[in-house]
Amino acid sequence: MKDLPFPRSLPEFQKLFPDDAACAAYLEAARWREGFVCPHCGTAGEPFRFEARPGVLRCRKCRKDIGLTAGTVMERTHTPLSTWFWAAYLVTSLSPGMSAVQFQRQLGLSRYETAFQILHKLRAGMVRPDADRIGRPGDHVEVDEAWIGGKTKGEGRGVHDQTLVACAVEVRQRDAGTLLDKRKGGRIAGRVRLAVVPDRTAKSLTTFVQDAVLPGSMVVTDGWNSYSGLQKIGYEHLPVSENGDGQVADDYLPIIHMVFSNLKTWLKGTHHGVSPQHLQAYLNEFSFRFNRRHYPFNSFRSLLGLAGMNEAPTYADLYSGEWEHPTFSDHG
Repeated sequence: MKDLPFPRSLPEFQKLFPDDAACAAYLEAARWREGFVCPHCGTAGEPFRFEARPGVLRCRKCRKDIGLTAGTVMERTHTPLSTWFWAAYLVTSLSPGMSAVQFQRQLGLSRYETAFQILHKLRAGMVRPDADRIGRPGDHVEVDEAWIGGKTKGEGRGVHDQTLVACAVEVRQRDAGTLLDKRKGGRIAGRVRLAVVPDRTAKSLTTFVQDAVLPGSMVVTDGWNSYSGLQKIGYEHLPVSENGDGQVADDYLPIIHMVFSNLKTWLKGTHHGVSPQHLQAYLNEFSFRFNRRHYPFNSFRSLLGLAGMNEAPTYADLYSGEWEHPTFSDHG
């Protein structure tokens, strides 16, 4: 993937991907980094190609056809490859992302459902099948949970329909010598992991930590007793009791509170809120963007590469409730 070019601007994108044939060539290179290998017979080598069917290759040995989108989030799509590439480019190059309504308008799609499904398929491709756990020597990891979403109109006092989300974020030290040295004590965010959790019990929260964080890492949490068993399962644990004092949170858990604040602003600002049914998909997109925020243009080719190894939902799956949006913990 490192030798694949990626567009840094709209003119570059148009030059690199003028038609479906160019998109197919790029997708082939993304799927087979060392050259084509037939998935049927295992033969490596140049396949037969068809000018009228750029998305299909044929093995020279076993003579079986291989669809470039087979086994990807684009499998069985009736949408042109160029539209998929536009979608990946817009989703990864625009800092706040894009809603389905905006995407439909930008690409001139006739149906909202098409835009909605394409974006959710791409979100399925944002979860790495080999996602590693976060945490590294010399850094620590902040872990917390928060209620996301909810509405009050017509449902009495208080906030209803909220979903519990757990978060783990690496905390790293900023390189000295910048104007931001004193901001948050010189601490900055590394990688993030986000997942919907069923409740705040010890079982749910410790399982999340085990899935998200490397054993042996220093884990900083609030004083909630569900985290009290972390030391017994191989983590250094620093519980911080806030006792209603906001300054304690600013001192000990500043990064994760910033992440949750950014997440809530993004969900409300770009998507105007999301349903609990699809919240995990949006958490996946937020994590994908956040973890690649210093290399935004690499996100485009990264997404296409990841999308070649992930299953994705059909439109019927999205609305039937049968589809479960993937998380990092689904793959270890």
